[in-house]
Amino acid sequence: MRRLSVTMATALAPLVWGTTYLVTTQFLPPDAPLFAALMRALPAGLLAVALSRALPRGSWWWRAAVLGVLNIGAFFPLLFVAAYRLPGGLAATLGAGQPLIVAVLAVVLLGQAWSAWRLGWGVVGVLGVALVVLRGDAVPDLLGVVAGLAGAASMGLGVTLTKRWGRPAGALAFAGWQLTAGGLFLLPLTLIVEGVPAGIDAPAVAGYAWLGLVGGLLAYALWFTGIGRIPVTSAAMLALLSPVVAAALGALVLGERFEPAQLLGFALALSAIVAGQLRTGAAAPPSASEQQNVPTAARAVEPLATAGASVAALAHPGTELVTLGVGIDRSAEAGPARVRR
Repeated sequence: MRRLSVTMATALAPLVWGTTYLVTTQFLPPDAPLFAALMRALPAGLLAVALSRALPRGSWWWRAAVLGVLNIGAFFPLLFVAAYRLPGGLAATLGAGQPLIVAVLAVVLLGQAWSAWRLGWGVVGVLGVALVVLRGDAVPDLLGVVAGLAGAASMGLGVTLTKRWGRPAGALAFAGWQLTAGGLFLLPLTLIVEGVPAGIDAPAVAGYAWLGLVGGLLAYALWFTGIGRIPVTSAAMLALLSPVVAAALGALVLGERFEPAQLLGFALALSAIVAGQLRTGAAAPPSASEQQNVPTAARAVEPLATAGASVAALAHPGTELVTLGVGIDRSAEAGPARVRR
């Protein structure tokens, strides 16, 4: 039951990420993908660091920078390059290859045994997403294909290294470090290539707030918590929910029609996601986070009430937000340095 609850909480992250296409196309200024990525990362990262009052310490300065670039700073631009140069379905299909990349990296970097089960269902997941989003008139572009594969590889490596290195601080602080590092990486690139788009109105502000506070701060806190508690290959399979949700919202909100092949693709993708959560074979060697001292059950889950209330006040003044507590792994050796007020 505990594994199921952790998996469901982790799945909320790709479910939220699946709304990105709808929010971007309906609320944000056109032709400004880098600025959207910057707004999704940097403000939320700085807010998370301020709320957690925790900074990296020792080797975690460069580790947080590496993970921030892999998971956010490099991944976002590559994702947008693929989206702009390829039909949306082809870009999503390339991104769906991330579970296969993670399955290979888990063997190389985590010492896990080869799993035909996970590789096979990873292929099924790619096929399912392809049936949902790919169209027969899709024309590949070499640069777009390279960007799509590189983006999947970037986040796949980031996810695997997150599992290998562990989480030395609470989920809010850990997400804040990476969002800030990724945002700082994006800042000069955005200013040089795009600048600040004109015509940022109230719907655009609301869209940026959703992408940053919910799609960035909350989603990545849940995502990194889940990576530390469930097998990394299982977490990677959950990422298939993102293109599936994007396609479903296209049908429900934008009136896009589904063909029988797309319904089959939904069934295959969801089957792959469920199969990827099943335990198979011997247990994998413990990661760095699992080798550290584990807090008692009474301390394992701490609510993010303060963070949640602050986020709610920024996103929707005058409303209340039911906050979801996430576990905080504290280690004497790897604990973060506290910022004094």
